[in-house]
Amino acid sequence: MEINIAKNEIIHFVGIGGIGMSGLAQIMDNLGFKVQGSDLVNNKNTDRLIKAGIKIHIGHNIKNVKRATMIVISSAIKKNNPELIASRAKKLPVFKRGEMLANIVALKKNIVITGSHGKTTTTSLVANILAEAKLDPTVINGGVINAIKNTAHLGKGEWAVIESDESDGSFLKLPITYSIVTNVDKEHMDFYKNFTKLKNSFLSFIMKTPSLGKSIVCLDNNNLKTILSKCKTGNFLTYGFSKKSNYQIYNAKKRKEYSIFNLKIKVMGSKIHNIKNIRVNLLGDHNISNATASVAIALNLGVKIGIIKKALKKFSGIQRRFTKIFSIDNKDFYDDYAHHPTEIKAVIKSARQVNKKRKIICIFQPHRYTRVKLLKKEFASSFKLSDMVILCPIYSAGEKVDYDFSQDYFSQLITKKSKIQVVNVKNQKELKFFIKKNIFDDEMVISMGAGSISNWIREIGIELQ
Repeated sequence: MEINIAKNEIIHFVGIGGIGMSGLAQIMDNLGFKVQGSDLVNNKNTDRLIKAGIKIHIGHNIKNVKRATMIVISSAIKKNNPELIASRAKKLPVFKRGEMLANIVALKKNIVITGSHGKTTTTSLVANILAEAKLDPTVINGGVINAIKNTAHLGKGEWAVIESDESDGSFLKLPITYSIVTNVDKEHMDFYKNFTKLKNSFLSFIMKTPSLGKSIVCLDNNNLKTILSKCKTGNFLTYGFSKKSNYQIYNAKKRKEYSIFNLKIKVMGSKIHNIKNIRVNLLGDHNISNATASVAIALNLGVKIGIIKKALKKFSGIQRRFTKIFSIDNKDFYDDYAHHPTEIKAVIKSARQVNKKRKIICIFQPHRYTRVKLLKKEFASSFKLSDMVILCPIYSAGEKVDYDFSQDYFSQLITKKSKIQVVNVKNQKELKFFIKKNIFDDEMVISMGAGSISNWIREIGIELQ
């Protein structure tokens, strides 16, 4: 559906506090559109928007859309939302975030990053390189980039770097010049219903790549290998640790604060090139892979390797991606967005690679009943490289409470599959009490989840310090 937007429209974002929604709202505000929005609670994203002068309503109420002429909804908004019902009754145009995003970036050359995991980090790395190359890209990301202290930036250059959302299929609506596909995993089954449909959507995404662009695809992911075997166009390049990759990672070395690796570049029609000693201030094989994807994109855009290396070395990270938030004596506390088994295993593996003897304690807040029930065995096996799990109640993210779910049973399953100690806590107060009484010396504590756990651990840190 074509979207015609005039500057006199009042565009109301339902669920504006979401990371993707807040970034799009800010870009549209910077472009001169009249933007407002609502969400259930205040958070860091709404605080940023309020500081930018955008009107935010806390709570969903039909009064909030009284003056609105156009509605944008996030994928989390249910059909029974009062603002959505009122908007439809008034016959206002209602668009998903992805549809509006596609309209806004239609006049840019777009680098679209997608995948089940690693999108936010990869988007940030690409944006950082393009900024270092003085290309001043527009950026819409799923996490706060430390360098700009924001999720979004309206650049003056011709390129846009966009983290796309595959959760509701809207990533297929974005206009693409170049793209990156980091991996495909079993996720968002509430929308896709089965894994085949999800994989077919990613196949469609890769095949959308125009002849003047390229799709940069990770060959280490088995699901992507299968998808590429069905791709009718050959307009893609591959990257990863696999020796069959066009951009092959080798001699990767892990340090406590950064990683160093080499790349062998094998592209048809060109000589084999080696780029040595690429340093990035991130840990883990998954982040070396993300950095490689950003290098591949930059080289295809003609950015010189010296600029790429400089940008990666300067990269200051993204909030909630293995972020150290405080230390008490010899105890270090980290925060990460990991809320899927693949992400949890990657974070713990990264921590273990550089802390072989240190005790690793994971504070895990599961996210959504549907996700946990679908992947309960995978979750239960995710913590093998850690020493203890402190299990918090599920953050429902708007889902109805599932009384069939038992936290006690889930903790027993983790103990059985990961063979580690699991401690149940009922709330933030119990979590603080346990940390205070049971975490003593030289331990690495990693809080994980996409819900309220980040605020919990930060507030606990303030109190304990």
